[in-house]
Amino acid sequence: MTFQLDRFDLAAFVQSTLAEDLGEVGDITSAAVIPEDAVFTGVMDSRDAITVAGLPIAEAFFRALDPEVWIERLVEDGVRVAAGTELLRLRGRARAMLAAERSALNTVQHLSGIATLTRRYADTIEGSGATLLDTRKTLPGLRVVEKYATRMGGAQNHRMGLWDAAMIKDNHVAVAGSVGEAARRAVAAGIASIIVEVDRLDQIAPALEAGATHLLLDNMPPETLREAVAEVAGRVPTEASGGVRLDTIRAIAESGVTYVSVGRLTQSAPAADIGLDFSAA
Repeated sequence: MTFQLDRFDLAAFVQSTLAEDLGEVGDITSAAVIPEDAVFTGVMDSRDAITVAGLPIAEAFFRALDPEVWIERLVEDGVRVAAGTELLRLRGRARAMLAAERSALNTVQHLSGIATLTRRYADTIEGSGATLLDTRKTLPGLRVVEKYATRMGGAQNHRMGLWDAAMIKDNHVAVAGSVGEAARRAVAAGIASIIVEVDRLDQIAPALEAGATHLLLDNMPPETLREAVAEVAGRVPTEASGGVRLDTIRAIAESGVTYVSVGRLTQSAPAADIGLDFSAA
């Protein structure tokens, strides 16, 4: 089955990534050292316990340079695996496999790193009743795939961009004059989903009265979050955000909020340790 994500052109991504690596003349090392008709077998495996993400994209890199490459996917994205688990087996033209190797590995290491960190956060709040959200703190050009990786790790996607929901923050409020006035302007513009950031309890009533459909409770400690949730009383979803860490997220989630959003999922995830070893066929 073809790997597809909304607003992501896999073929263009593969082409531009390979062009960046191969330049105008290609892999000069392999061309000099590896016979043109040489065939390699390869195994991609995880050196650590991880949550996997990005394997279909890795496969696309190999297929782009060798359409006849044989690939066996041994696990699926979103699966948790132990250290030493084999992820892919491959057999194909040696030069093509070496040329695609780094792009494929970089992608799987990065996306699996995001999925693995996300899974740690999701596991930490399991049973609390709160749902984990990602943010827009993604690398330019990689938002769609990074947000795909957070889904593989157990999060839900927040806004994909500035276009799919209004989010009124402090700078908007500063220009509009108040939380209520900013929300009223969004309602007047015909926007259906209006997220309003509040950092004080006295902003909640004006935001709701003006038409907010979702409240982002910014940098509030758990006790304040509980007060905010009680005041909202289920009228709109509530989201805790700001400075959330693994050691604090459980208490935040147990405050009764609907969501907890975490920028660190994409902003600070370390790459997963994944290797790819080749041998002559």
